[in-house]
Amino acid sequence: MRGRNSAAVAVRRRDGEIVVRNEPVAKWATGRIRDIPLLRGPIVLLETLILGMRSLSYSASVAIDEEDQKLHPAILWSTMAFGFILAVGLFVALPLLIVHFLDPYITATVSNVADGVIRLVVFIVYLNLVSLMPDIRRVFAYHGAEHATINAYEAGEELEVDKVRGYGTAHARCGTGFILMVLVIAVIAHAFLGRPPMWLRFLERLAILPIIGAFSYEMMKFSADHIKNRLVHLAIIPGLVLQRMTTRKPDDSQLEVAITALKSVLAADAEPSA
Repeated sequence: MRGRNSAAVAVRRRDGEIVVRNEPVAKWATGRIRDIPLLRGPIVLLETLILGMRSLSYSASVAIDEEDQKLHPAILWSTMAFGFILAVGLFVALPLLIVHFLDPYITATVSNVADGVIRLVVFIVYLNLVSLMPDIRRVFAYHGAEHATINAYEAGEELEVDKVRGYGTAHARCGTGFILMVLVIAVIAHAFLGRPPMWLRFLERLAILPIIGAFSYEMMKFSADHIKNRLVHLAIIPGLVLQRMTTRKPDDSQLEVAITALKSVLAADAEPSA
């Protein structure tokens, strides 16, 4: 859980005890920079990546009962590098390779649109396949616990398992919805790029991805701030539906972990700054 001034990760030990690590948010990721449109999106994404890697290291150390030790940085960075290469291969190179064989029969605009549609299909198929793994389903359940806890808090509900249990697992500011927004906006943006050589098309897509991501973040922030507007709510329905793939109904023990993390963040944010 990330608050205004701190971030907390809660992990359940093998003996059932929940341990929490709370750390202050990096100064470079706070302040006025988070109020600058288009620039704040990449900052938030970078911060999320760093927090995620730190949380992975901490949770792994707790899982092996060595809380004072951390995973070697080489393991974390190699994991991240592998994930990046896999993402580029599946969601950039593979769709381009498929449309390459279709190019003799379609126009440049249709080729670029087909590339985006194939990328979206690959993403959905990928989510369905990884959700078959028991460990990933458990991760998705914790994802659902996170959303349910935040939904309860934003509704003014008391942060207790019995209260949080009834809340849904979809949320307007979910990363799944953000990725869907990136994929949809990319279809529109790529449609105007023409049909240069395949290697250049590949580099173009990588080059404009940060711009698409920044714009998508602004769209997500706007939709979350105006969720009560009927048109806005209608527009984000696909993202909410897609979250059914990346969240699962959590059990009470998972809700307890999510609640513990959020309470830790709220307590830290309530403390006066030094």
